[in-house]
Amino acid sequence: MNKRDYYEVLGISKTASEDEIKKAYRQIAIKYHPDRNPGDKEAEEKFKEAAEAYNVLHDPQKRQQYDQFGFNGPFGGGGFDGFGGTSMNMDDIFSMFGDIFGGHGFGGFGRRSAQTQHYRGSDLRLKVKLTLEEVNQGVTKKFKVRKDVTCTHCHGTGAEDGSSRETCPTCHGSGIITHTTQSIFGMMQTQGVCPTCQGEGQVIKNKCHKCGGTGIIKGEEVVEINIPAGVADGMVVSVPGKGNAGEHGGVNGDIQVFIEEVEHETFVRDGNDLIYSLLLDFPTAALGGEADIPTIDGKTLKVKIDSGTQPGKTMRLRGKGLPAVQGYGSGRGDLVVNISVYVPKTLSREERKALESFKDSDNFKGDSQTKDSIFNRFKNYFS
Repeated sequence: MNKRDYYEVLGISKTASEDEIKKAYRQIAIKYHPDRNPGDKEAEEKFKEAAEAYNVLHDPQKRQQYDQFGFNGPFGGGGFDGFGGTSMNMDDIFSMFGDIFGGHGFGGFGRRSAQTQHYRGSDLRLKVKLTLEEVNQGVTKKFKVRKDVTCTHCHGTGAEDGSSRETCPTCHGSGIITHTTQSIFGMMQTQGVCPTCQGEGQVIKNKCHKCGGTGIIKGEEVVEINIPAGVADGMVVSVPGKGNAGEHGGVNGDIQVFIEEVEHETFVRDGNDLIYSLLLDFPTAALGGEADIPTIDGKTLKVKIDSGTQPGKTMRLRGKGLPAVQGYGSGRGDLVVNISVYVPKTLSREERKALESFKDSDNFKGDSQTKDSIFNRFKNYFS
């Protein structure tokens, strides 16, 4: 997905002051805050987008770099990874709220709700083996996953028979408790999440007998995972919302799919290029002709072999390699053909006699230019 200009995201001009930037972000953050838009993925994305824009534009140094380089800044492309962009998670975003809303927040939005923070389900990790053919086309895999699922009896509420909740007796509904301690500077107060209600401000009267009040049980789910074309060994594909269910109706975790590439019997992968070893017979290498070259999509290409083709020569078939994975380039790699010439181990009497007649011919000994070319290829291989 194409990223929007940070100034456009916040609805401000490129000459906006620090106060204007802060005010614009404050309005967007309140409008799209997860606590006001529970379960709304579009609102959550707008909330994150605004946070990323503010994180860059409110800092003079980052803003200067963004104004000069755009998204391809010196700290990495695609959204200033490292201090913005995809590296920011919800906890990073909420940590900025003290600066925006001050102190304990603005109208309750200065801190992340305890339910959103505490009741996110954990991530699951899967490993999938892919052939080069699957990498070339992209593939959909189905897995039966054992995981935490929403309780079918209470529908994730944790309450038995729809029983109501009551105000937490420990925090009296605030979700936080205050600790007062004596120090050399006098009495000091600190705040923390209420341990009884975990910050919700309410407790369940009668807990569900099936899940014990957590809202989740052990179960199974068939998960369909779409793996894009062009992935490589060691890459991780994230599947949002398909991990373990969160307690008390919280947010589901993700599934992290680790890619393992199966060795191919015909091709060797080099980035998005594929390498194929073509073994020519001596007459074709000497006289020229045609050769069949297989491709990763199952088709066969006929290529012309020039007369006098030398061992070690390479041919590059443009665009016949693997596609670039989404977001990491464009176009396809090439199919690189390395040519070798087969020398038979045994000869018949007639074959030997025919070859011996050429043994003393200078044309079969190779000139200095050919020898130098072979030596340079040999030297480059080791360097």
